[in-house]
Amino acid sequence: MSAWIRTVVLVAGIVCASRGLAAPIDFQRDIQPILAGHCTLCHGVDDKERKGGLRLDERAAALRGGDSGEPAVQPGKSSASELIRRILSDDPGEQMPPPAAKTPLTPRQIELLKQWIDEGANYDRHWAFQSPRKGVVPPGATHPIDAFVNQRLQSEKLPAAGKAPPAVLCRRLYLDLIGLPPSPEELQEFERDGLQATVKKLLASERFGEKWARHWLDAARYSDTNGYEKDLQREQWIWRDWVIDAFNRDLPYDQFLVEQIAGDLLPGATQSQRVATGFLRNSMINEEGAIVPEQFRMVEMFDRIDCLGKSVMGLTTQCAQCHSHKFDPLTHTEYYGLFAFLNDTYEAQSWVYSAEQLQQIQDLQKRIAEAEGRWRALRPNWNAELAEWERQLVASQSVWEPIEAIEMGSISGLNHPTQEADKSFLMKGHTSNDVFFVGVPVLEGITGLRLEILTHHDLPQNGPGRTRQGTWFVQELEAFARKPGDANFEKLKLVNPTADFSEPEQKSGDGKTARGPVSLLIDGSDGNVWAADRGPGLRNQPSVAVLQFEQPLNFPQGTQFKVALRMGDMAGCARLSLTRSAAPRAAPVDHGVILALSKPADKRSAEEQAAIFAAWRQSFPEAKPISDEVATLWKSFPQAATTVLHLAERDRSDPRTTHLLDRGNWDQPREAIQPHVPAALHPLPADAPLNRLTFARWLADPRSPFTARVAVNRVWQAMFGTGLVETAEDFGTRAPYPEYREMLDWLAADFMERGWSHKNLIEFIVTSDVYQRDSHGTAESLDRDPRNALLGRGPRFRAEAEVVRDIALALSGLIQHRLGGPGVIPPVPQNVLDYNYVYPGYWKPAEGPERYRRTVYGFRKRSMPDPVMSNFDAPNGDFACARRIRSNTPLAALTGLNETIFVEAARAMALRILKESGPSDNERIDRAWRICTLREPTAEERQALLGVLASRRQKLADGWLNPREVISGDPARLPQLPPGASPQDAAAWTLVSRILLNLDETISKN
Repeated sequence: MSAWIRTVVLVAGIVCASRGLAAPIDFQRDIQPILAGHCTLCHGVDDKERKGGLRLDERAAALRGGDSGEPAVQPGKSSASELIRRILSDDPGEQMPPPAAKTPLTPRQIELLKQWIDEGANYDRHWAFQSPRKGVVPPGATHPIDAFVNQRLQSEKLPAAGKAPPAVLCRRLYLDLIGLPPSPEELQEFERDGLQATVKKLLASERFGEKWARHWLDAARYSDTNGYEKDLQREQWIWRDWVIDAFNRDLPYDQFLVEQIAGDLLPGATQSQRVATGFLRNSMINEEGAIVPEQFRMVEMFDRIDCLGKSVMGLTTQCAQCHSHKFDPLTHTEYYGLFAFLNDTYEAQSWVYSAEQLQQIQDLQKRIAEAEGRWRALRPNWNAELAEWERQLVASQSVWEPIEAIEMGSISGLNHPTQEADKSFLMKGHTSNDVFFVGVPVLEGITGLRLEILTHHDLPQNGPGRTRQGTWFVQELEAFARKPGDANFEKLKLVNPTADFSEPEQKSGDGKTARGPVSLLIDGSDGNVWAADRGPGLRNQPSVAVLQFEQPLNFPQGTQFKVALRMGDMAGCARLSLTRSAAPRAAPVDHGVILALSKPADKRSAEEQAAIFAAWRQSFPEAKPISDEVATLWKSFPQAATTVLHLAERDRSDPRTTHLLDRGNWDQPREAIQPHVPAALHPLPADAPLNRLTFARWLADPRSPFTARVAVNRVWQAMFGTGLVETAEDFGTRAPYPEYREMLDWLAADFMERGWSHKNLIEFIVTSDVYQRDSHGTAESLDRDPRNALLGRGPRFRAEAEVVRDIALALSGLIQHRLGGPGVIPPVPQNVLDYNYVYPGYWKPAEGPERYRRTVYGFRKRSMPDPVMSNFDAPNGDFACARRIRSNTPLAALTGLNETIFVEAARAMALRILKESGPSDNERIDRAWRICTLREPTAEERQALLGVLASRRQKLADGWLNPREVISGDPARLPQLPPGASPQDAAAWTLVSRILLNLDETISKN
């Protein structure tokens, strides 16, 4: 319904009321919440659970009725409508809702339903499933926000508060825009330059991104650990830095979403856009022993849909994971249609290079291309020569038959390999140093066994190994056969191992073990290993070992063939094959070249073509100078400082099919589901490919009914404490009807029209009178609107957890500003560390300036959240959090008074007061109070602090407290004091500073 129509309805309502008549019914406001709260659980979207065949969320269905054949609703005739009869019935077998549901309707609700039916029983589509539109702004104010709010306040006969004092407004702006309190000097600048100039300055500050990224990190369930039992460290901070940078750059929100969901699929995708897709990889990762990896990949997928539901769509999508949504138009099938867009991906982990390193790589590749160009110049017919070389190499290869496994596993039980479509064995989940594979191949004339160590996009840096670098080594390979009827396997002797590449042999210091040559693969010693690390830039490629049987194998049909691998650094993907060719050997080129040559030329990637060319060049002795030059260049390939978990699209040759899962159970797939979007929402473009990029663009489409609304609501929630839609994670039919829906729609439409700019939106809000109002209200407004839902006064609430800590650091002068970097480990009590299932040996609290960086950079451990953050209501990152629920408990006060960082801030605050103030206690109190609250203390407040100072000094003088220990934490250490200050002064002011830093006025926005 448009704002104009609503205005007409409102006027009509006033007229009717003046005549003693009921105001006309507004279906969305008056009726839909009743149906959602009392009826549609049993008579809604979910046809599997629908009772009596009756559906009440659609008009045609309600008029048609259910299995009884009676219309549930007869427009204009409430007294004849079956719905009203059943509601009013005294028969427990007929009464609706059933008495057992314990959701009876109130008399007021019953009267509304009657009036609605008598007025024609008109339905209207729920507002959250219609695209936002700019309605008519009410008259009476120049700023649209003021116009909407003032009109409502006038209709409610509620007064609006006046403008907040400059100090209060300045502090509110600083806390909202950059999450830090202003200094008394910055207040003076605000009073001199004005609000507009101050807002422009704060929006341009690097601190802006650090503050506003935090809200998205909550929604994205960001953490520095994997969660579950082991909760091991992960490298994901570079994605957090991407988010901060995106807010500082004011990246348009539609692009912000597209890059995070499908940045890797954008044309010419940059490293930054691939890093952005870390958004959906923030799920927990289970590293317990013996897990089935696919089960927990599906858990991650469910989490991704839940995250998108809460952070972008404003829908409780998880309600449709097991069955059709009971209340909102999202069916079970449609849930898996959304799921399918994200399901066809790899769980990738890649290096992230600095700008300087990317330039170094580009220069290196350019120099290699120049060297290859010189070789081409020396061989005028190189194309024909290369083609002939390829033909001869392919013709010389043995014919290999991959083994199909009937059983695979690990002796330890820790790892459960799976066999992929290309017959390779993928070994994800918990690592194990022993795996085995059993097949029943035809063992007639078998002369050799091939072990391929293969890359896979689910492995770190594509593998082939499971380490952070993607490296691996194999200790021993053994082959066995068991004839039909035999109880035991017979070990088979392997000889003459060859490989495409082995590291030079390196012996241990005592000479007892060795690493390198492929011969160590079958030497009978687990202490010796075959390794094939080609070094930076080259190590993440396939390798192969070929072994001959001492005698050709000839076993009866049905003989089981078993291969056991023992590994140190585990390979993540391998394939085993057999051949009947005479004296099989590994080809004299990298195995990646052999794999590339097995593809049609037009299907090879640029990297594969380059590898083939390099192998051909290396086959010429006269090319040795150029080959040596290229090898030297590769040795200068830079080592990245960090990695990122991100999404990568699966190969088109190996797509993953999505199935509807019965009751949401990962191992109970039903029919295949193609990617599609809910019918109740805007359609996909007719000619768009059904991939992740199309899905991302669909989410960011201006026609979307939810994306802009949810984004605007998140900003409003951050600034006013509660969103225009209170349930930020749920805009659906069960959400409370917003007090200012027309204003939300106007702001959402304006947000899109003005380029999806967060900075424009925030500036627009803070320039309204509504934002600038004093937070003090009259007794009447506090009584009638205690939660300030009608916005008659300014926002007042305790700052978020991170901001509370940053306030203490900023006021004390300890805070250190530096953009980005790994998570900073905070101090936590030892008993908290001891509680971990796997003790975090890396937990060494930061020291020096790093210790006092902004809290957005704090290390976040899921199973051991920082108690400071938890006590101030920060989530731990297990699931997406669209809104924090503020608590008010003694734990918060005790944290602010006693936690390590707050105590250190109090010590620094004391030294700052002594340094910046005059010699008298009154001068020091005035300065300290201005630093913390931006105002002068009252006489009563000053007297209270003087009393505290006197009592603390007496305690110090009586020997109850050691001044050195109070001001440094060490009874033997005395920090450098300002001239004229005594240890007793510093200690007394440290104790007073604990109070000042924990004043309600200090940690609240008022």
